[in-house]
Amino acid sequence: MDDLKQVAAEVKGCKLCGLAGTRKNAVPGEGPANAQIMLIGEGPGFHEDQQGRPFVGPSGEFLNELLASAGFKRSEVFIANVVKCRPPGNRDPMPEEISACSGYLDRQIALINPQVIVTLGRYSMARWFPRDKISAIHGRARRIDGRIVVAMFHPAAALHQPALRQAIEDDFRRLKDIVAEAQKQQEEKKPSKPVAEDGGAAGGAEQLSLF
Repeated sequence: MDDLKQVAAEVKGCKLCGLAGTRKNAVPGEGPANAQIMLIGEGPGFHEDQQGRPFVGPSGEFLNELLASAGFKRSEVFIANVVKCRPPGNRDPMPEEISACSGYLDRQIALINPQVIVTLGRYSMARWFPRDKISAIHGRARRIDGRIVVAMFHPAAALHQPALRQAIEDDFRRLKDIVAEAQKQQEEKKPSKPVAEDGGAAGGAEQLSLF
């Protein structure tokens, strides 16, 4: 039977792409199997590669602060990336690398079945919003294929571009309301209002009336 430990074991021994030859440690992800929220970043950095854990460097420290501001503990959410091994020099992940890892992420999402997925950065955002720009849709909750997905800036963006910090903090502060709305809709099983034709959402997406 498939479970998160099985996925993690496969990730640690994975050789599906060239990143296997340059990594120190694969980074499967971490968090409870019943997490309401799943955060999906782009790829491990230097510190993550050293420790085999996601978001443990400076951006991880900021992420912990952001979660706390929304009323959540890191231990309550599941954190993963679209690629499980560090791209050399922290370069952007390549399409073939993202594709090689997609099966692992698919299985993690299916096993956890989170109420809300938060994408961190444009590479994880592209999985659900391939035609959108993060500057235009960040912080907006949308229902896609029965699940709520929210695109947000990567925490590292605030470290490199201080002007984005306020927007990132504001988006995370709304996360508690987004989760509450998700729970309410799950209980009431009420359909969301469809997003306008010019909303730019991916096929099958609906924007929640809350935001």
